[in-house]
Amino acid sequence: MTKKIVKGKVLCYVVRDGRLLVFRHTGFSYEEVGIQVPAGSIRPEETPEHAALREAREETGFTRFRIVRKLGEVTYDISPYRFEIQHRHVFHLELTEPTPERWAGRELHDGEREPTDFECFWIPLEAAHVLQSGQGALLGALFD
Repeated sequence: MTKKIVKGKVLCYVVRDGRLLVFRHTGFSYEEVGIQVPAGSIRPEETPEHAALREAREETGFTRFRIVRKLGEVTYDISPYRFEIQHRHVFHLELTEPTPERWAGRELHDGEREPTDFECFWIPLEAAHVLQSGQGALLGALFD
């Protein structure tokens, strides 16, 4: 049996006018990676809040985000994709600069591996059940 490690992660629900900012990896099919929200690992020197803002910036190419509030924390077993348990800090973010309806994003990964290309776009909150790998677990908290 493979031992699973626990990793600290962040998920970002960026909401504007009743719509959620999502993306898809352009190098993979929907069946492989689905629709996602900005998310990623918390670095050793970071707070979850800092990691959320960094990930949102890296994955969208935009910079003017602010945290509205922390919605909570959830644990998700992402196996068998990777044998890890993700302890996720979930944040509601606001983006205070205009965006197109769809745009290309690219994460450079600090030069540690090949860049990842994204297509970013907005979907109605009511359609957010399509999020992959349990990323929609705390969407209901947006309405509390």
